[in-house]
Amino acid sequence: MKSLFAPKIKAALDFRQAVGKDIKSYATYLRNFDSFCAEHHTEDACLTKDVAWDWVYSPLHKNQNAVYHRINAICFLGRYLSSTGEDAYVFPAAMASTKHIPSPYVFTDGELSRIFAAADVLDKNLRNPLQHRVAPVVFRLIYTCGLRPNEGRELKRANINLETGEFLITNTKFQKERLIVMSSNMLELCRRYERYRIAESPAESEYFFPTPKGGCYDRQQFSKLFKKCWQQANAGVLAADLPSVRVYDLRHRFASAILNRWIDEKRDLYAMLPYLRAYMGHFDLSATAYYIHLLPENLVKSNGIDWAALESVIPEVGV
Repeated sequence: MKSLFAPKIKAALDFRQAVGKDIKSYATYLRNFDSFCAEHHTEDACLTKDVAWDWVYSPLHKNQNAVYHRINAICFLGRYLSSTGEDAYVFPAAMASTKHIPSPYVFTDGELSRIFAAADVLDKNLRNPLQHRVAPVVFRLIYTCGLRPNEGRELKRANINLETGEFLITNTKFQKERLIVMSSNMLELCRRYERYRIAESPAESEYFFPTPKGGCYDRQQFSKLFKKCWQQANAGVLAADLPSVRVYDLRHRFASAILNRWIDEKRDLYAMLPYLRAYMGHFDLSATAYYIHLLPENLVKSNGIDWAALESVIPEVGV
């Protein structure tokens, strides 16, 4: 980095990393900000509104979603500088929340069953001979263990123990490893899949769910495969008329199912949320508490939810 902001950017990123938070997304945009300032604001060392707006809304930037990320990156830098006593500009909060956040789709029991049934009977793909073996296992694993989609598709063979049913999640959103134990049924499914993988996989791979070339599925491939299962699960409905779903919605369904079960058992949700937070790998409790908003109205009225206690930790927008 080469602008007058370089040492401040480095200090802000070092601080964020020191408290255990991921810096990759901010680092990418702040390096871009540094290059921009080195060319267009060579004499500026103070983060003013003019400097911030000039970079965020530069004609060089045309992607609206990228504008959202630039605003959040510069807000992070501004808040850090302000915390050190420097007079720095911070975008209004409303401007930093303009990104479209997909609404979670919570599958019904029937929909979930049909998705897995459709995955079980996928036709064999000659260009990806293992795909029809992968889909029934990886989507069930994501659901039954509440994984983020990338944690399922990027699972490495070295991190899964098919004797005990334990597997280690390493490539996490907040760089926090966690150990998951799958159910006995899920373990038996993984063991059976492993026999097929050894026999049918055309290339040795470090991944438990490999592509033909030995890598892992990318986000687009994974989404396409899941939506294929969703469409086949609703064969009588035009694709354009189906609700929009994502692989991530399996994780949403897992969380809501756990909360529903705890309510049925008359558990104290406020006391139980930290356990769900640790299992799902959330950074803070607010992300876990958010899932209470997904519960049916008759359940959120349950005595198992202390709304007064939860009010301070439930965010206004989705995770």
